[in-house]
Amino acid sequence: MRRGFLQAGNLDQERLIDCIEKGDFEACKRELAATEAIDIARVLQDLPAEQAAVAFRLLPKDLAVQVFDRLDSVQQQQLLEGLTNEGIRVLLEAMPPDERVDLFDEVPAVVARRLLKLLSPEQRKITDSILGYREGTAGRQMTPAFVDLHEEMTVAQALERTRRLAVDRETIYTAYVIDNERHLQGTVSLKDLVLAQPNARVADIMKTTPKSVFTNTDQEEVVRFLRDYDLLAAPVVDRENRLVGIITWDDAAEIAEKEATEDIYRLGAVSAPEEGYFGARVVDVVRRRLVWLFLLIMVNTVTGYIIAGQSALLGEMLILAAFIPLLIDTAGNIGAQTATVVIRGLATAEISLPQMLTIVLREARVGLLAGTLLGAGVLGWAFLMSRKWAVAMIVSVTLIAVATVATVVGATLPFLFRRMKIDPALLSAPLLTTVMDIFGVALYFLVARLVLRI
Repeated sequence: MRRGFLQAGNLDQERLIDCIEKGDFEACKRELAATEAIDIARVLQDLPAEQAAVAFRLLPKDLAVQVFDRLDSVQQQQLLEGLTNEGIRVLLEAMPPDERVDLFDEVPAVVARRLLKLLSPEQRKITDSILGYREGTAGRQMTPAFVDLHEEMTVAQALERTRRLAVDRETIYTAYVIDNERHLQGTVSLKDLVLAQPNARVADIMKTTPKSVFTNTDQEEVVRFLRDYDLLAAPVVDRENRLVGIITWDDAAEIAEKEATEDIYRLGAVSAPEEGYFGARVVDVVRRRLVWLFLLIMVNTVTGYIIAGQSALLGEMLILAAFIPLLIDTAGNIGAQTATVVIRGLATAEISLPQMLTIVLREARVGLLAGTLLGAGVLGWAFLMSRKWAVAMIVSVTLIAVATVATVVGATLPFLFRRMKIDPALLSAPLLTTVMDIFGVALYFLVARLVLRI
């Protein structure tokens, strides 16, 4: 069997480098053309910049577009720097409009303006129209590359039009029926067109009252829309119900991944690096994290003031200080658990704002039960450490109280953030833990003073 570049479905990086160094470009072209775009992209990401640029220039145009879309923004910019203006223009013109806009969003503004000037007037107009919508909306993520039909068409005419447009359309499995003013009238599947009689009218087989999203619909809502209605693409209309684009399921998958990544970073109080993990410099990583760390330190000083203000109480019963870490860590952990569950529920639309009171009361019961069980378990251990039942009782009661308060706070804050039009994911676990430190310490000393009557 001839040994080529392919090994277990992947491109052989060493043989590709050897081929490029020997200048055997024809062999490179043949093997690259027979390889999946994702496999080529993975190899290019590991190649030196010069060799990656050579390999990329050897790709057929359509395959080059697919490979380019699978590279991170840093390598995309590196490849663009190695292309002539004509090469860049050909690449940009061949890219789907939505992917082209994604590229313009990721490169510096100066570079984006230069790239925009390279486009033909028609493609520049399309790109400008999409860039005109607010980031994070359906309008910004849509593509105008869809199959549109008219009601008066026959099935034969509709199939002929679909066949003619299929070359550069995102999907042909669903066609969108519009009137002369581009108002969305209905949808018709490719299957229905194929099964219908050639002389039947599109109006007779289309599905009326189609579901759609508006250009200003949040992109996360679009993902839920596609999932709930089990659609391959979501039609996007403007305020006059004119069809202006569609968002396909693969674009929705990318949106979902991006949103999930941002939420995970926010929950950890970290800013997501646009350059990717390895693309970000250590200095930039530290700078992004220090912002949150300094904020948390400033908030945590409140805890220090509370402890410092209880010097008289601690002077009489120093053993109380030994249980502070246990109480505040437990409160932070329980609050973070609750907040994570509620934030995820809001993100997936499993729960909604009108259910706030129900959710908070439910989580309060969870906190009370969990706190009671933890308090009962800690009671004996606290007595063994302090040899004082009063101290054991203070620790146990405080643990029940902070567990209940933590679940209430953890359940309430995400709803308040959503009501204020703020992403609940900004309620990071470190921030919530720090807030609960303050509540936990304050409750601890309050219970101690009540029990000890100091």
